[in-house]
Parts: sequence; C-alpha cells; structure tokens
Amino acid sequence: MLDRSVIQSRGFRNVTEGGRVTGFRFQLRNPNYRGVSGSLLDGVEVVVDGERVPDHVPLWTLQGRTLTLDELRASTDVRWQLDELATITVPKPGGLAAGVHQLDVVVFLRRPYFPPMVNRTTFTASATPVLVPPVPGGGLKFGVSTYSYTADIYTLMTMEDVLADIADMGATGVEILGEGNIPGYPTPDAGWVDHWRTLLDRYSLTATNYGSWVDTEMWHDRSLTAEEGAAQIQQDLRLASRLGFTSVRPKFGVTSWDLDPHPIWQESVERSLELAAELDVVICPEIHAPTPIKHPVTQAYVDFIERTGSDHFKLLVDTGIFNTAPVLELSEEIQVDDDEEVPMHLRPLAVPIADLVEVLPHVHFIQAKFATVDDDLHDLHVPWREIIPALQDAGWSGWLSSEYEGRRDPYRGGDQVRRSHALMRSIAAERS
Repeated sequence: MLDRSVIQSRGFRNVTEGGRVTGFRFQLRNPNYRGVSGSLLDGVEVVVDGERVPDHVPLWTLQGRTLTLDELRASTDVRWQLDELATITVPKPGGLAAGVHQLDVVVFLRRPYFPPMVNRTTFTASATPVLVPPVPGGGLKFGVSTYSYTADIYTLMTMEDVLADIADMGATGVEILGEGNIPGYPTPDAGWVDHWRTLLDRYSLTATNYGSWVDTEMWHDRSLTAEEGAAQIQQDLRLASRLGFTSVRPKFGVTSWDLDPHPIWQESVERSLELAAELDVVICPEIHAPTPIKHPVTQAYVDFIERTGSDHFKLLVDTGIFNTAPVLELSEEIQVDDDEEVPMHLRPLAVPIADLVEVLPHVHFIQAKFATVDDDLHDLHVPWREIIPALQDAGWSGWLSSEYEGRRDPYRGGDQVRRSHALMRSIAAERS
C-alpha cells in the first residue's frame, strides 16, 4: 500500500556515486486520478529547506528507467501508473544532513482533454521527511518493534508495509508482538509462516525479540498455576523459534505498582529453561517503568540468573525507565485514583545510567522506548546522549529496538521511528 501523502515516507535518502554524495532522492505517489504517459509529465519543482530547484532539473525514475525531463517529454513507452511510485533525484553535492527536512513539491502534468490554455495542471504537496543516516560501525545493532505502528498496521499498512518501512530506514532487526501480529495465534497456518519467512528474506531482516504474555489472572476466580504459566511460555517459545526469533519477552501479570511479577514466575520459567536451551531462545523478562533497576524485582531476576546459571534467561531493559520528564501523551490510558497532576505511574524515574552499566552483563535486549523526537532530533524524555555512549564504552553489542509509544495519529509511528534512528545513529557515529 502507498502512503496517502503524495510525498512518500519511504525512499528519502542521499545518492552516492563513485564514493561521493551527489544529491538526494525521494518518491512520489501519482497525484492524478488516472495513470498517464511519461510524455505528459511536465516537470517537478522542488523546494527543500527553502532552497528552490527548478522544475527541469530533477531526474525522473519510472518503471526502472531514469530520464531527464526532455527525455520524458519525448518518450513513447513510459507511463506513471497510479499504483507505481516515481523516484525524483535532485543533484546536490554533499546531499542533505541527517534529520528532518521541509520538502515542498509542485508536479506539473499536461491534460490533453483540457483546452490548451489550461491543460498544464499543477499538483502541490508538502511533507517533513526524515533522512536517516547509515548504521555506523561498531557493535550496536538497530531494529524496530512493530508495536510502533499500532493503529496503522492492518488499517493503513499491511505487515509487509511495516517490514518494508523498517528496511527502508536501514534497520536490520524486527521485534513483534506474538498475539498482536500473528494471524490465527497461537496456531498460524503453515502458509502464513512461510510468507513471514519470505518477507524476512525479501527485506533482509533478522527476527529479534518476540513479545508474549503470561496472563496470570485470565480467570476471574483463580490465578494460573505455575504449570499453566509454563505452558504459556513454552507455547510461545515454540512459535517464536518457528518464526526465527531468538528471544521471548514474557510479560507476567503483576501484583503491585512496582510491577512485582506474580509469584508463579520463577517456577514457570524454571520449568521452561530446558526447552529454551533446546530451541536456543532466550527468555527475557522486561525491566519497565515504574520499576527501576535497583529494585527487588530486578534483583530477583538477577538472582535467578545466578542461581540457575542459565544462558537462556537474561534481562530486557525498556528505556522508559530513563525518562527525565513525564510522558503525558501516552498511547494507552490507565484509570487511577490519583489527584496529582502527574499520576504515579507517569512520573519519570530518571534511572542513573550507571545502574544500567552495572547490569549490562545480564542484558540481552534493549527496547529503545520513546514518545517524542522533535524536528531538531531532540528526544523530549530519554537522555540518549548518555545512554548510547555508555553502551559503546561498555562494549555492549546487542539490539536497540525502537519502540514508539506516543500519540497514535496516522503515520506518526513510522515518522517518529525514523527520527529515533536518525538520533541514535548520529550519536553512535560521533564516537565510532
């Protein structure tokens, strides 16, 4: 599916030729109500960050052919179909800087069925696309959680659109929610599984972390037993392995605002360690606000790691614990009896980065949780300029998986994820 906007979010990047950055390119959806012959295209004027590029300068790529405007006008076998994108290449030595840009275009199209004096029609469009820099060298790996696209996926975007979006920004890992993203969960048909594997290959993506739940209070009259909890974990371990994932995050039901997991968690996990080792899938409980790192919940997980000696039980850290300001525009609302201006569960923990460094040997995966990255690539809540260098200095080489959890306006998730990757990669590149 194409973006509703004429200027597409995918395809915005610098152009490199012979080792030099010679310009930038972006993609346009046909703004007309019908496809047209290339000879009817009459140029595209581009204004980027206030700098105007005349309509005859950009190159057009249609149906695999790159043409100048004069070549388009003379063509007899090129079309711009409604379901096909045009790639516009703009010469600009050095290209564009990483980050958010103001892009305005005017597409000129001739309509022969209009009188000659008015048949040159204009279509205008504006957007603020994000130019994401390449992944810098070093140990950090960059992925995306499909949770970032909640409300867009299955409404505005297919699962393939989401994977294409992740790959387009140069990310190489995909994290999913089992019960949120798998049709027919927990027993998807073999055709869907094959299609999933095909999509991973098509977009050169690695399946990273699989989010699951252990619904300890799924019954009104009793809690799950440890045996039943283990059955849920093992069900998801098998499905995650079948889909190519190497870690599973079981979210246990909790018993307090400190997110104390239900007491069955230890026995349920211990019953599942043998299967996790057999499948080579790591079980990763989540350290999530309002629980800090220095807390009995986290310590219990560390104690379990040390007691069992298992390589298949490690920590997953959600970067929302490092928030230095409250996130007041969350994607989900929770009803609380709290008259405070900022409810308890939204108050920033501002966990010291030194606490993260201390537990890093036990950390398998990091959900790069965030809510807002502004036009200047400044995160309003998470101190990335402390987190990224700390990970680099410690030599940590796992996945940073962007997880947007802000307003669910159409297409906002994908745009914000691009901003988060531009921000994190820019910081990492400064020290790589």
